[in-house]
Amino acid sequence: MLTWGRPVRIFVCVPPTDMRRGFDGLAATAQAVTQQDPLSGHLFVFFNRRRDRVKILYWDTSGYCLWYKRLEAGRFSLSDSVAMQDSVEWDLPQLTLILEGIDLSESRRRRRYCRAEPCGASGS
Repeated sequence: MLTWGRPVRIFVCVPPTDMRRGFDGLAATAQAVTQQDPLSGHLFVFFNRRRDRVKILYWDTSGYCLWYKRLEAGRFSLSDSVAMQDSVEWDLPQLTLILEGIDLSESRRRRRYCRAEPCGASGS
């Protein structure tokens, strides 16, 4: 399980990504697709065409880190509304549920109280 000691933003590159790409190729894709700086410390998530593999790229202050998962059975499920976009921003619970095999298109989020900033937004 991934844990983070600080608020982190998660950007998902929705179009399928070639999983042969390494650190630099994924960083270039992240910048082109999400319009975000890959050196920001945020997480950048990439799925392959079959959605049975995922890579997560992030900068940890001294270099890039890459987390990679290959499913032996099944696929990661993205909602139809997500599939129509180039990139989306998720929060950590959404990412965790997707990685655990939960289909978010069949679930809904209940309203919760949020202070001054909009729910789901995190300060940089």
